[in-house]
Amino acid sequence: MASLPVFDRLGKEVGSYEVDPAEIAPRISKQLLHDAVLMYQCNARQGTVRTRTRGEVAGSTKKMYRQKGTGNARAGSRRSGVRRGGGHIFAIRPRDYSYRMPKKAVRLATRMAIASKIIDGEVVVLDDLAMAAPRTKEMAAILKALQLQGVTTLLALPERDTNIYKSARNIEGVTVSPVADLNALAVLRPRRLLVTKSALDAIRQRVASEASAGSQG
Repeated sequence: MASLPVFDRLGKEVGSYEVDPAEIAPRISKQLLHDAVLMYQCNARQGTVRTRTRGEVAGSTKKMYRQKGTGNARAGSRRSGVRRGGGHIFAIRPRDYSYRMPKKAVRLATRMAIASKIIDGEVVVLDDLAMAAPRTKEMAAILKALQLQGVTTLLALPERDTNIYKSARNIEGVTVSPVADLNALAVLRPRRLLVTKSALDAIRQRVASEASAGSQG
């Protein structure tokens, strides 16, 4: 059982939050986390790179010089892949790098990533976070009070909040995501995971619902 300190907007400790990492993920599999992160990175690749073959580069197809008698090695056309400016011998073509892992494995990897953040002490809990209007200056002050200024941070919310998103989107290294959109890469990439108490409750509720759905299936 881990006891996480709860802070207010001014950075003062106002309580604690009891959570068991094993409740979120019974174990941490580095291999599964690696596979999940690799999948998200592959899915983000554009795959639009393309190089030309010898049939597509500019240049004459005439033999550069006669086969014998020159003292040089045999040479074909200027488009040959062994010459500068020639085509690629094994030309690269556009391709789709994306693939999908099983849904259960993806969800488990997300839970493992959150549990690993808790175990490593990289989770900061905020008692509440609400804004009537977008205020980047106010958000920056909150992060400074929590000693997260200049630290890559993922701000997890129980649900989408436009005002908070607009307040944080211009702060370098800070991303905002609702609990429903969390994934292993998004959780592991930043150095800190900033969550509200309601967001942690939402994470635990999702874990419980996934566990009950798995037992029924």
